[in-house]
Amino acid sequence: MMKKLPSKGAKRSLLWMLLTMVCLPAFSKEELRGIGVEIGSKSSGMEILNMWGKQPAEIQELYRIISNVLSERADASFADVSENDAFQKLCEETGIRHLGGPMLGCVEEDSVKVWLRTCRPAKVKIRLVVDGKIKTYGPVRSNPESDLTAVVHVTGLKPETRYPYEVLVDGEAIAIPDHAAITTAPDGSKVRIAFGTCLHRWGIGNQRQADLITSREPTAMLLYGDIAVQDKRNHLGKHRADYQVRDFFPAWRSLSATIPVYATWDDHDYFANDKSGIPKGYTDADRAGVRQVFIQCWNNPSYGFNDRRGGIFLRTRMGPCDILMLDNRYFRTGEERGFLGNEQTAWLKKQLLDCEGPFIILSCGTMWSDYVSGGKDSWGKYDPAGREEIFTLIEENRIPGVLLISGDRHGACGFRIPRPSGYQFYEFEAASLGGRKGPASKAASFATCLYSLSDKYAFGEFTFDATKGDPEVSFKLMGADGAVLYALDLKRSQLTPP
Repeated sequence: MMKKLPSKGAKRSLLWMLLTMVCLPAFSKEELRGIGVEIGSKSSGMEILNMWGKQPAEIQELYRIISNVLSERADASFADVSENDAFQKLCEETGIRHLGGPMLGCVEEDSVKVWLRTCRPAKVKIRLVVDGKIKTYGPVRSNPESDLTAVVHVTGLKPETRYPYEVLVDGEAIAIPDHAAITTAPDGSKVRIAFGTCLHRWGIGNQRQADLITSREPTAMLLYGDIAVQDKRNHLGKHRADYQVRDFFPAWRSLSATIPVYATWDDHDYFANDKSGIPKGYTDADRAGVRQVFIQCWNNPSYGFNDRRGGIFLRTRMGPCDILMLDNRYFRTGEERGFLGNEQTAWLKKQLLDCEGPFIILSCGTMWSDYVSGGKDSWGKYDPAGREEIFTLIEENRIPGVLLISGDRHGACGFRIPRPSGYQFYEFEAASLGGRKGPASKAASFATCLYSLSDKYAFGEFTFDATKGDPEVSFKLMGADGAVLYALDLKRSQLTPP
């Protein structure tokens, strides 16, 4: 085990220390009700920021300034915030040098990327010990064009190895969580991956849940919808203000500084509830603007086509598992086979046929099945023909190990999806990261239901083991208190079409 690098004489930012000194431990949903905390989608950013424990006065004032600047204009950015005299004066007085991060992402067997948002244009470096020697990566400059973000690529690491690290802004070490460390992906046949949706703005602050996820040491966390922004439509400044709430929560900072995260969106962090494509009254430029903000607030290996065609879907691989995360909002047209759009659908088919590992995680921000809410906003309502096309492709080509994960309908429920061939897909929904009440509770009445719960904090977890003759995956639905709410073990042979 490596020791944390010392920061000799470095002037450290007070941001992390201010947050962790005052904020209270996470409460359960019942405990929140008991102290009179009302959680709602209409709550202000300041109310959300203080719901898990009152923030230090300095942080509240900093957020007030940031929110005011970002709310003034629909195109307001963190570059505008950095030019505010009151903001810079407060940062100087408190020693705050960064507003968000470090956030890990793009984990490989020998590398990872580190995301940071600074208070003004700055040089960002990452420092850690590699093979007994101190090594520095960067600098990467944050600037107005990147919305004051910098992503530093840390390379030359060993597989499945833990590296405590430091972050330097303009040569000075900043305060980050004490346990912050990079752990590279395994090069073998075992890996654990956590997942879920619907954190919304409130669930991000749940320290108990964040600590549990971190303690279980997944290689990565997949977040695929309704994560941080709440219905800000085409007001890009307010999108950014919601991301600042995320980045001020100690729970989020402690999780994302240690567990690499991969993110795609759903309706609430796209435009608003049930919105998709170019919503009525909006433009293609609005859609592109929302995408740009999303890209600058996350740390993915890629975002859709990475060009003017847009989208935010991605493919990556960890251990024995390929991961395909879909974008069911950007391209949706409402036409037959228009749920993902023609180009993304063609991309998905190509990727499925290209996967060679024993398992595939296939994520969608909304439900694959139609068992809850009458198919509302799901594949079944908008594009049953497109879903059938994908399922048929998997069956006809006997693509093994496909695990469907979904979200959107608050709560958590899982299903077997029987097919005419006698095969059955398995869908695991964990739209419970925000502990919200939802229609998932209705799912228990269906014979194909695996589990069903509502109004509880919970996340999903896959543990893969490909060392066995018939590779296995173990699914667990984990409650925020550490209880295993549901478990299921599946072999690849069970996940291989006849």
